[in-house]
Amino acid sequence: MDDLTRLPAELPEPGDDGAADHLPGTRLPSLGLPHIEGRLLALDRLGDGRTVLYAFPRAARPRELPAGWDSVPGAAGCLQEACGFRDRHAELLTAGASRVFGLSGQDSPCQRELAQRLRLPFGLLSDPVLALAGALRMPVLEVGGRLFYRRLTLIVRAGAIEHVFHPVFPPDRHAAQVLDWLRANPG
Repeated sequence: MDDLTRLPAELPEPGDDGAADHLPGTRLPSLGLPHIEGRLLALDRLGDGRTVLYAFPRAARPRELPAGWDSVPGAAGCLQEACGFRDRHAELLTAGASRVFGLSGQDSPCQRELAQRLRLPFGLLSDPVLALAGALRMPVLEVGGRLFYRRLTLIVRAGAIEHVFHPVFPPDRHAAQVLDWLRANPG
């Protein structure tokens, strides 16, 4: 059985192609995305303070991943990234985040199962048609003829994107990178 706490060996590093350079300063659209609690979350009304919104391609059990997944730069590592945000959640809140959400194109039942399996203390948002990616021109990746969110993290404040982490590598250390940024940029 695979150890899902470890990244695949020789994980390819994604390059910075500038695909997210336009995002800082952009306002979030009036778009509601399904939350695992069964409600829609209005992205343009996230509330006061900073929101950490991390997008990931797909978190699944190995048998559910498209062929060649681990060889696509930026694809593998979603479970490890989620566990990093889980393990650093309290520190992120102490450092200035008001809330944390994960986002992928997976449906809400899959997201609920993931949150329960990993015991995530934050919500996951479902965007099966990649509506947010389309509205913001966010980078995506294609694997096996399907489109997925490319891994990135948005720091949102007052309805606008304050900071973007892209590319994200390595995914298992990304929550610590976000934490370091929050500490260096107090709100």
